[in-house]
Amino acid sequence: MKEERRLLPVDGRPIASLAEYVARGGLVGLQHVGHSTRDAIVEEIARSGLRGRGGAGFPTAVKWIGVIGGGSGPRYACCNAAEGEPGTFKDRHLLRINPYQVLEGLAIAARVVGAARAFICLKRSFVPEILRVRTALDELRGAGLIGSTCGLEIEVVLGPEEYLFGEEKALLEVIEGNLPLPRVLAPYLEGLFRHPPEANPTLVNNVETLANVPHILCHGADWFRRIGTADSPGTMIFTITGDIRRPGCFELPLGTPLRRLVEEFGGGSLVGRSLKAIFAGASNAVITIDQLDTPMDFDALREVGTGLGSGGFIAYDDSACVVALAHVFSRFLYVESCAQCPPCKLGTGEITRLLERLEGGEGSAADIETILARCGTVDEGNRCALPIGERVLVQSLIRCFESEFHEHFQSACPRARLLFLPKIVDLDPASGCVAYDARQPLKQPDWLYAE
Repeated sequence: MKEERRLLPVDGRPIASLAEYVARGGLVGLQHVGHSTRDAIVEEIARSGLRGRGGAGFPTAVKWIGVIGGGSGPRYACCNAAEGEPGTFKDRHLLRINPYQVLEGLAIAARVVGAARAFICLKRSFVPEILRVRTALDELRGAGLIGSTCGLEIEVVLGPEEYLFGEEKALLEVIEGNLPLPRVLAPYLEGLFRHPPEANPTLVNNVETLANVPHILCHGADWFRRIGTADSPGTMIFTITGDIRRPGCFELPLGTPLRRLVEEFGGGSLVGRSLKAIFAGASNAVITIDQLDTPMDFDALREVGTGLGSGGFIAYDDSACVVALAHVFSRFLYVESCAQCPPCKLGTGEITRLLERLEGGEGSAADIETILARCGTVDEGNRCALPIGERVLVQSLIRCFESEFHEHFQSACPRARLLFLPKIVDLDPASGCVAYDARQPLKQPDWLYAE
């Protein structure tokens, strides 16, 4: 992969200034907007096949068209930088390395959909990323590329630690000064600061998605499609952590086999151990070792019953207890649920309690039956994808590791290893050192923390 086709510099060195970004070919895409029509730009993004890198893989051009042709009222554009999916760190890594390209992509998207105001939303805890983004914005304002002089302002919005802050409908609530409680309607139907009958259609794109836009406008859709697959073109920044030798963030073409990420880039399993399962965040079915040769793209992973998500993979070896993992991930979704949808909060809560019983050696086959029954109702009337993740992940773990669940009936777990949720708070790609959120186990279902 040539450097100009990458979001991350080959040398791994952060781009230090706007001048350096321009020297490396930056801002050409933004200049292109001034010399082309909106329809032509949208068509180029559509031809490129760019899909959202935040989890759903939705076609980017279709999202833009929905905002352009949406209801009445002013338009807004948002960059979702509230990364919080377990096992994922690629957006934060990208912002540390090259915030200029992300902001250029946001400026392009805002101008194409006709937004006079744009927002980049980060968690307050993302201190290094906030500093880099604010510095880059100051440079862009100083160059007259954003601000009142050019008719587009980009504002930084700092939000809470909650998982749902990263959900696009909840993101809008935080921008308006509220808690991250997902709305019913999508942002292109009900956007920011709306006052009926105005809908104020709002665009929400992920960090990595927007970072691809300048490249596409600079080099063209055909160039972008030369890497990746026909239906999932381009590269993606993948995070690999867990029971492997070299955790880190790696930019690879979409369609690269998962085995290559785990074994070649991640270094494979630890000495004396063998890998047992791979988790693609907290919202997809577990990936078993016999599926390691599956290409990492949106469609191939869906075809084997799981998903690509936001590109974060957590590897677990044979020392890990699957029942304990099911409990840890279920508890995460339970405490992060906002309780607007009773089937979600009550269902994830009961599933978590029953998994805790099983992990402690006090469960039975009846508990498994009840868990599966709750999985069938947990996402009824859901406003977001959180309970869908609960259903899909828990069901897949029981299906793929049924015998291990049976081992826990009225007996203590034979694997005494302590497991924790892989919610990353820092990752140094150079050393492979990963820091996880030590406070997450103390978080309660009301979003407060225990002593």
